[in-house]
Amino acid sequence: MNKTLLLGLVTLMNVSPVMANRLANEPIKPIQPFIITEPDKVELGKKLFFDPRLSRSGFISCNSCHNLSMGGSDNLPTSIGHNWQQGPINSPTVLNSSMNLAQFWDGRAADLQEQAAGPIANPMEMAFSHSLAIDVLRSIPQYVAEFNKIYGSDDITLDQVTNAIAVFEETLVTPNSRFDLWLNGNDNALTDTEIAGYQKFKQIGCVACHNGEAVGGSSFQRMGIMEPYQTDNPAEGRIAVTGKDADRFSFKVPTLRNVELTYPYFHDGAYWKLEDAVDVMARLQLGQQLEEQDIKNITAFLKTLTGDQPQFAIPQLPPSTPNTPIPVPFEN
Repeated sequence: MNKTLLLGLVTLMNVSPVMANRLANEPIKPIQPFIITEPDKVELGKKLFFDPRLSRSGFISCNSCHNLSMGGSDNLPTSIGHNWQQGPINSPTVLNSSMNLAQFWDGRAADLQEQAAGPIANPMEMAFSHSLAIDVLRSIPQYVAEFNKIYGSDDITLDQVTNAIAVFEETLVTPNSRFDLWLNGNDNALTDTEIAGYQKFKQIGCVACHNGEAVGGSSFQRMGIMEPYQTDNPAEGRIAVTGKDADRFSFKVPTLRNVELTYPYFHDGAYWKLEDAVDVMARLQLGQQLEEQDIKNITAFLKTLTGDQPQFAIPQLPPSTPNTPIPVPFEN
């Protein structure tokens, strides 16, 4: 939408000139609250997201690595999988993930539904098989009834399972951050320090990759443009999907929404302090050696991107039956 049209629309909506100007001109846009249109499917997807019986151990659920009480991540450098295996890469937040151009650091899943199928059958994550996971759900009458009500079938399929999980995950947006309030015209929402940090963030070029509603997630970029990034992590990024050498060490740009909650940072989880992450990115991606005060200001701005966290009752999962496959938490 062009700026003239947007300004015209917000004028018709009787909003302030300050809000109209910011909505039209700022590279970051406010997150809109999600409107649920399929409540039954969302509720089913929520149960599946929290159900550890979709893993071989009966212990790991989607929420294990994407903990909704911890910013949608697990706050570990790399996640812990089946049999205490060390995961290969940092677990990205699930919050606002529907805004990503693709899923996973290397973008190998086109959308949330495709992503949802991956961990279940990954031997280093939930270590199950899709067929056994479906057998678990088919053995539980309450699940069978819910799937029948929503999808109109007496059978349960993987496509239905991943669809329900994806629909639930689409609701996990975080509107009403202090920065969004500022974008919407509230001049008192940010301090002078935070505004200075945002101006520096724009001035040095961070917004080239971190823009839009998610403040990221819309492109793949090489990690280490001006200087090589030093890491022991073996992940090589987008090349794993495309096979093109030009995509080596290119990763999906992460969202900066709720970034103060999603430490440690980068695909290898090597940096625990947000200030250090700001310093590293400025040097490696932009060739900028920031002053200490600039780092503090940008960090202060980034913390204003924390929005309302998802609020809901923890789902009550239906009980297993004698026909439900028994988990094997300590078997290789």
